[in-house]
Amino acid sequence: MSDMDPKEIKILSDILALALEDQEGQSSSALEAIKARARRDGVTGGALKNLFQALAPQSERLNAARMARDDAQSRELENTVHTLRVQLHDRGEALNRMEHNLRIVRGNNESLRSQLYLAQTAHEEARSMLTMKMMDSNYPRLMIIFVAVVAGLLTGIAGTQLFHLFYATFHPVTDNARYLY
Repeated sequence: MSDMDPKEIKILSDILALALEDQEGQSSSALEAIKARARRDGVTGGALKNLFQALAPQSERLNAARMARDDAQSRELENTVHTLRVQLHDRGEALNRMEHNLRIVRGNNESLRSQLYLAQTAHEEARSMLTMKMMDSNYPRLMIIFVAVVAGLLTGIAGTQLFHLFYATFHPVTDNARYLY
């Protein structure tokens, strides 16, 4: 019995599972199929019982190996999950720090914008005051220019008179009127 093919054992287990079904037609046909295979292979009820008993320790060994492998995979998955949770927590903290820094930078940005607005307003006020001052200072400037021109004219006239005075002193002028009569 131990030289049975694993495929055969699988087929027999499927047929046996069908034999235990609640539906009458399937279970009776499954029982007939088991009886036919048993007759064909020359298997008796005791041999079938021995077969199941022989398979039970192998399945327990297979189950133990499978359980050990599943436990190792489970531990590995738990370690991976733990590592991923730690990484997720770290990245969450980094994200919170970045958001906090972003809020600080946005606050600084708004503060700088308001300072820039105040500086621009002060600049415009200074420019308008300078323009008004220049407009007010045009009147004295024009007055200074007018006074300078008048002073220049008077100086020119006085200089011309001085020139003629000295010229007449050094060059005597002949009276041409006596030649007219």
